[in-house]
Amino acid sequence: MIDKALKIKEAYEKITKELTDPAVINNRELYYKKVKEHGEYTPVVEKINEYLKLENNLKEAEEIEKNEKDEDLKKMAIEDIAIYKQKMESILKEIQILLIPKNPDDDKNAIIEIRAGTGGEEAALFAGDLYRMYCKYAEKKGFKIDVVDSNPTELGGFKEIIFIIQGKNAYGKMKFESGTHRVQRVPTTEASGRIHTSAATVAVLPEQEELDFQLKPEDLKIEVCRASGAGGQHVNRTESAVRIVHLPTGIEVRCQDDRSQIKNREKALKILTSRVKDKIEKDEKAKIDNARRIQIGTGDRSEKIRTYNFPQNRVTDHRIGLTLYNLNNIIDGDLDELILKLQEEHNKKLLEKI
Repeated sequence: MIDKALKIKEAYEKITKELTDPAVINNRELYYKKVKEHGEYTPVVEKINEYLKLENNLKEAEEIEKNEKDEDLKKMAIEDIAIYKQKMESILKEIQILLIPKNPDDDKNAIIEIRAGTGGEEAALFAGDLYRMYCKYAEKKGFKIDVVDSNPTELGGFKEIIFIIQGKNAYGKMKFESGTHRVQRVPTTEASGRIHTSAATVAVLPEQEELDFQLKPEDLKIEVCRASGAGGQHVNRTESAVRIVHLPTGIEVRCQDDRSQIKNREKALKILTSRVKDKIEKDEKAKIDNARRIQIGTGDRSEKIRTYNFPQNRVTDHRIGLTLYNLNNIIDGDLDELILKLQEEHNKKLLEKI
């Protein structure tokens, strides 16, 4: 582990010199890449420098303890040795955490797609509850919400809603929400008071930056049309809705939530770019691990990652076996405890590979 940290320190020092090279400075893409790498290495370098300083202090204290005749000085050296070792052990743990492979997408905005699954109107209402839960969480974190497309129902639910959560580390926070969410409760549409089980699927994708991944213009089919749904007279007279198809993959995105065709086109391209990149990465991974299951599932209740049981005020995340009896707070956007536990389990698995 120390060897790995020292290699990062060496690379950091090399990049520091490269950032003063005119050839690098004048190459926008290369300079951006080097600055990003430099920033990623900085926390590890700071900790390894701290560790090396303590290591040097420890050697000096051990020399004093070994050779010093004065008992008081020897006693002080022994105390210092214990302190240095304790601090070094603590820093090693911090370095270990810092060496966990970072997902380069974690800092990006998160594209969230929620679709009602099994359960009819109740599933659509639950999809709406999930959307509002994520909106409240985003608000608590200082993130912004930008709705791209939606298919609302008369009772206030959604058959489908696609939106972007904008903010630093939005994807890193939200990525564990991908999968099928199951709800158990008495629906507002249920007259007999029976508990129903419904489901909604959530897909989370990182919003891709222009430098990271680009679509070829010749691979795109772009259509404009009149928006449907709410919007009054504007909907009837303006072709503001945009539909873009990625011809090689057949993936298509429709965006109509903004009154500006230009803005709808920009949003649709962002969503499409992220979906295409996600598909390419999944296809590549499938060749290695024999076709891993796509992240959004089918909406079948049996594929659940999490259950929300309203009568018991209970939320269970089945991936890590965590049960919390504070459903009302969670639905109100208090997701920190859930997300933290999922991140800890994820980091634990990554640490096992180091």
